[in-house]
Amino acid sequence: MFVPKAQNPLVAALLTLLASAFVAGATLLAKMLGTDALGPPLNPLQISQGRFIFAFLAFAVAATLMRLRFTPIAWPTHTLRVAFGWGGVTLMFAAAAFIPLSDATAISFLNPVIGMLLAIPLLGERVGPVRLSAAAIALIGAMILLRPTPDAFQPAALLAVGAALSLGFEVIVIKRLTGREGPLQILLINNVIGVGIASAAAIWVWIAPTSQQWMALAGIGFLMAAAQTCFINAIARADASFVGPFFYATLVFAAFYDFLVFGVRPDAVSVIGTMIILCGAGLLVWREGRVRPSAGSPVGKIPTQAD
Repeated sequence: MFVPKAQNPLVAALLTLLASAFVAGATLLAKMLGTDALGPPLNPLQISQGRFIFAFLAFAVAATLMRLRFTPIAWPTHTLRVAFGWGGVTLMFAAAAFIPLSDATAISFLNPVIGMLLAIPLLGERVGPVRLSAAAIALIGAMILLRPTPDAFQPAALLAVGAALSLGFEVIVIKRLTGREGPLQILLINNVIGVGIASAAAIWVWIAPTSQQWMALAGIGFLMAAAQTCFINAIARADASFVGPFFYATLVFAAFYDFLVFGVRPDAVSVIGTMIILCGAGLLVWREGRVRPSAGSPVGKIPTQAD
């Protein structure tokens, strides 16, 4: 029988910060694989395949040790969710190879805002002025990060926008899974399907990785699996409205890692655009925190592929 975790905000905050460090670390490894830092650059499709393969191995071991008992699986919904998640992760990894890690990460944080906007036509949800204002603020920040001038425009930033769009669609599909299946089952099935989709796409661009690249691919998969595990345990110990803001620490870790490894310093445009996106996302979190979930409804969310 499922026993809810005792509420512990401090532990939840620490777990979320740990998840943030893991996600930023995985994105850094993807950037290293997409450049010549560890050998011949790997295609983002192959990097995404490695992420799913090694994450699947991690969750398969966990499911075996925990003797996971499966409940009915919504295969079509899982497949649709993974398709969007795989697309988002692949585009995110591609963007990270060409633009500052902090910019790519900040733009990807548009996904909950995009998910909210998509919920209007796709789920028939009603969105009030506060939510619309939050979306507008976040989108303005994204436009700043795109640097829409002939001399400074970052075409690769459009890849991060595409990642946010794809992950926004994933948020919509996740709403159909929440509360129907256990978190470990969802994550295991997610990665089983992900291995199939990612491998079918990567076979056309696959090259033999160097030993360092194999370790980096394994690192991405295990870091993503660890991040998802930390985040699930965090939202089990505190409301999502409390946990959410701590996940924005990913931006800090991403900027720090990028400077440490590649010597990239965020410029004024990056800082301003990122802060505006955070203001919009923060307004959305504040708004959600003021609306108590109805009885029996989940207080958290199942992490997306980028979590």
